[in-house]
Amino acid sequence: MSSTRVLIVEDSPTLSAVYGSYLANEPYQLSFAENGSEALNIIKANPPKLLILDLNLPDIDGMSILQYIYEQQIPTAVIVLTAHGSVDLAVDAMKFDAFDFICKPVEAKRLQITLRNASDNHSLKEIVDVFKEKYERDRYHGFIGSSPVMQSVYHIIENAAPSQATVFITGESGTGKELCAEALHKQSPRSENEFVALNCAAIPKELMESEIFGHVKGAFTGASKDRDGAASLADKGTLFLDELCEMDLELQSKILRFVQTGTFQKVGSSKLEKVNVRFVCATNREPLKEVQEGRFREDLYYRLHVIPIQLPALKERGADILKIASNLLRHIANEENKAFKKFSKSVEKIFLNYSWPGNVRQLENVIRNLVVLNNGEEVLPAMLPPPLNQTNGSHIALSIVTEQKTAPFVDSISPITTNNDVTPLWLVEKDVIEEAVRYCNGNIPKAAALLEVSPSTIYRKKQAWDELATKTL
Repeated sequence: MSSTRVLIVEDSPTLSAVYGSYLANEPYQLSFAENGSEALNIIKANPPKLLILDLNLPDIDGMSILQYIYEQQIPTAVIVLTAHGSVDLAVDAMKFDAFDFICKPVEAKRLQITLRNASDNHSLKEIVDVFKEKYERDRYHGFIGSSPVMQSVYHIIENAAPSQATVFITGESGTGKELCAEALHKQSPRSENEFVALNCAAIPKELMESEIFGHVKGAFTGASKDRDGAASLADKGTLFLDELCEMDLELQSKILRFVQTGTFQKVGSSKLEKVNVRFVCATNREPLKEVQEGRFREDLYYRLHVIPIQLPALKERGADILKIASNLLRHIANEENKAFKKFSKSVEKIFLNYSWPGNVRQLENVIRNLVVLNNGEEVLPAMLPPPLNQTNGSHIALSIVTEQKTAPFVDSISPITTNNDVTPLWLVEKDVIEEAVRYCNGNIPKAAALLEVSPSTIYRKKQAWDELATKTL
């Protein structure tokens, strides 16, 4: 607290002196302002940690200063003082996130305790903000999403990036393996040097060695001049070998030697060259299965599989789906000069419920399709391409056929009747919720999203039903 700066904004020099005497033995650095303009200049230049703010200032209403701090999200805890307190005034102050509201005259003990609490609360918020920045990011080097599984990926990237260790990325096609490799490079000390990516599945095997190591003039038909390969281009940078399990076994042995020694020979050359390369590899196959079935060298696997990163499928990322979709919608609509701005609630439900076998790449294709072929500001279910526009089979239970606010499961329920042949509303609600939870295989947050309620609502109702059943027994 020895470095805690406190600004006292009070137009009465006498009261300023009184407050200063109250805090004389407290570990604060006090400064004073006699009017609103002076206070704003100090706040804009160097915001204090704590602010004691009189609302009745000669030039600017103190509430305007509080509102400015709130709207600009300035990290200052504000204690409001006024000689004319009222409930409405206090409510207005709290609306703009004032820490406390004190009516004059102010007692020394009250001011001291309030400042200590405000300082502790401010410090806690700073810790939380740092935690969120580090562990609850919704974007990271091109990735979009704040789900726990992605937070884990970000954490691994951040810790692995400064190392020289080889990283082995696995995940389904379309989950962002190259994006992950680029993030590792950008976060590493090698970021100023080249990031070179090679797709081992896209290059004919007879050309792969030349693509990696380069060749000299005359090494083979068509080699009209010397050419550097990816290994040379990635010197002091990062070499990303995508779909590594597609590589020919004979070339795998040369890659193993390259990884072990950092040396290689260009095709057609006897000269040994040495480079400093950081290796990142990726595959959409199961690498151990490839080893067991003899398609991938075991020694190469263990040489490369030092730091594994498993990228989750899109269906495992929950609400990230909607964040990614919204970002793609804005980007593609801008590219195509269309007016689309948002998805309807029904489309959001369909997106959350769909399995996305093609992952982010499929999501991007779906959004580009509907943007190109339709017009409007809101994406509706009828605009979706197959199979997302299908409402037969199991899809019908959760795809809202119209944009009306109807209960999506009522039609499939056999009502429980009472002696009066009228079903109590709570039983209908119970059946609807239980049907949704069953449909989502017990996933209450997912069921809550489909029903447009919070998960806590479902948990609370289930608890009430259980208590009712216990009493009945």
